[in-house]
Amino acid sequence: MAGDERLLRDEVVHALREASLSSGLAELNEDKLSAGETPAEKVVAACQTLPMMAARRFVLVRNAERWDSGGGGDEGDDVASRTKESPLDVLCAYAENPNPTTTLVIVATKLDGRRRLAALAKKKDFLVSCEALDGRALPGWIAERAKASGHAMSRDVAELLAEIAGPELGHVADAIERLGLYVGAGAAIDEDAVAECVARVRLADTWALVDAIGRRALGPALRMLAEAYDPRDRGLPLLGAIAWSVRQLLKYTLAIESGARDDEAAKRAGVFQPMRARELAQKARGLSAREVERWLVVLAQADLALKGSRLPPEAVLEDAITKLCRRAAA
Repeated sequence: MAGDERLLRDEVVHALREASLSSGLAELNEDKLSAGETPAEKVVAACQTLPMMAARRFVLVRNAERWDSGGGGDEGDDVASRTKESPLDVLCAYAENPNPTTTLVIVATKLDGRRRLAALAKKKDFLVSCEALDGRALPGWIAERAKASGHAMSRDVAELLAEIAGPELGHVADAIERLGLYVGAGAAIDEDAVAECVARVRLADTWALVDAIGRRALGPALRMLAEAYDPRDRGLPLLGAIAWSVRQLLKYTLAIESGARDDEAAKRAGVFQPMRARELAQKARGLSAREVERWLVVLAQADLALKGSRLPPEAVLEDAITKLCRRAAA
């Protein structure tokens, strides 16, 4: 399997291990090896070993990208050194005629698709892709994960959690688990639970800040920012909560500009409570979809700066709020 998303890789490995070793003694039938430390020939030898007091053996090889980058044998691997054959080609030869009583799992963050092993894996359909999810797919994954754990979650709340805890699935899965414990067995996970357990930001404060930005009230907006900012997380959850609120605002304004009624526009934005729908309509008054889109661009730039810039987080957030409060140039 190959891909950057560690949680997906770990879950696939766990499922394959459980399926392979559930009927025997795991300690006698499992090998965990690492590319660059173990020659490919030793991996094949482990695979060819018959299971002991079990139906199958399980052989796991991690960090296979180390072989992919070098293209040659491991240090100290005399056979590979003499033949100049790539360790991945050695494993490809084994994969063409594998031992039926062994499950071999090869894990890499990235594997060159031109490799014989990669081509064979695609042809015989045993390549598992564990790539990171993009922003559009993440909310759906979150909602499904929550449902699988016994908790309903609306698309709107899933988008909020994606903004605050994403994009790394390990962090998101941990947040869903904590939220499930907080709301209790079978209970739905809502905005209040996310604000209490994950963001440490009250959504009412976030909306008040968005309202101040919409009124171009820079002074009050900066004051609200200072009150809501938490130095422990560099302001990333706060920025995510603001972005989520702005996305709701954008959905609403786009719906209004397309001719939808206020109540229908609120539903398209994920707001179903009449009181909140009225509040959303009030905040959107006088705003164009184009202006709200500009806000999202500013917030995306701030997100990049918070994650990669050496500037103080407070300075990054204050600069973003200042840009949001300015009117766009003609």
